Amino acid sequence: MSEELPAYAERVLELAERIPPGRVMTYGDVAEWIGEGGPRQVGRVMALYGGAVPWWRVVRADGVPLPGSERRALEHYRAEATPLRLTAGGDPRLDMRRARWGGDGAEDGGAGGGDGDRDEAHT
Repeated sequence: MSEELPAYAERVLELAERIPPGRVMTYGDVAEWIGEGGPRQVGRVMALYGGAVPWWRVVRADGVPLPGSERRALEHYRAEATPLRLTAGGDPRLDMRRARWGGDGAEDGGAGGGDGDRDEAHT
């Protein structure tokens, strides 16, 4: 990490790097886990500095892929077998119940890292 990177941003990015493939944390989860800031602050860090880390693993709580980066995020989710679901309108969303990671150090955490349903949309 750069010497010029703010300490808060460094902690956010370090946690983003620890999220296992196929799993996600919400902006609020990250803030709670590091014990500082809130979802907006985490989102700001990810917007400014997140390009060098797996940014697609830090998400909105509703499971909607990052606006403007939906296609790239979905490519990553499919490559990592991140659990997805389809809305009634056919839009892909993260299956937050299965994809969410608690930061507990367990690679899977019991929520499934992509085994099971294969109801992803093709965009």
